Amino acid sequence: MTARDTGMASVQKAFALLDVVARDPRGATAKDISTELGMPLPSVYRLLQTLVASEHVVHLRDQRRYGLGYKLHALDASLRQQVATPATVQRAVRELHGSADAAAYFAVYRGDAVVVAHVVDSPRRPRIDPMDFGFTGGAHATAFGKILLSRMDDDEVADYLGRHGMRPLTDRTLTTPDELGRELGRVRAEGVAVEREEFVPGASCLAAPVVDSAGRTLGSVAVSLRPTDFERRHRAIAPVLRDAADRVGRALRAAEGCPVRSATG
Repeated sequence: MTARDTGMASVQKAFALLDVVARDPRGATAKDISTELGMPLPSVYRLLQTLVASEHVVHLRDQRRYGLGYKLHALDASLRQQVATPATVQRAVRELHGSADAAAYFAVYRGDAVVVAHVVDSPRRPRIDPMDFGFTGGAHATAFGKILLSRMDDDEVADYLGRHGMRPLTDRTLTTPDELGRELGRVRAEGVAVEREEFVPGASCLAAPVVDSAGRTLGSVAVSLRPTDFERRHRAIAPVLRDAADRVGRALRAAEGCPVRSATG
């Protein structure tokens, strides 16, 4: 193994360690980390020492545990700046929430990830858990993700699925490339993506693309409802959603230093 390979392996282990520490609100003991990662305790302690020194982890000595460090707060703040949502876009999403009478979302595309950037909901129309700022994942099972995938050609979709897989999240999740391919054909033909309890039970979504002046996809706007409400109302909501997507696209084009990039680069 080369020095570069060793360095990469150490970085991967450090990130895996942070994931274990983040999983429990109380943090984790060195033994917890060792067991979870199958890593010898001396190696765990060496990594912890490095991460404590860099302030990515703190040693909670009185509890004999390790918690997330305060340097991660700075990373979170930087992420929020990089995925900042202009006030005009926030207003359009808020208006969509009111006009559609549904939880409303704005997602951006960063690389091949779908990242939720802004959500407006209410006690009556709650957001889907865990779709809050920074959520990413499950593109094959979300309306946001289907919009992104529908903008790719067949080879790009196959490459994406090869890297990310099609994990079943509910008993309605599409889990084969053929099923998803047919679904993406419908998205391209209709201009909106539908998701019926494929991501979580008890919630269905409708999404429309946000495009730039050249027609490249920057992101999407979406609404979610309980399945019974969705089946009754989604056709009436579709034109409202498309209008909101158009307004968000115009707002992004008008915003200086727009933080989002198109799905095609």
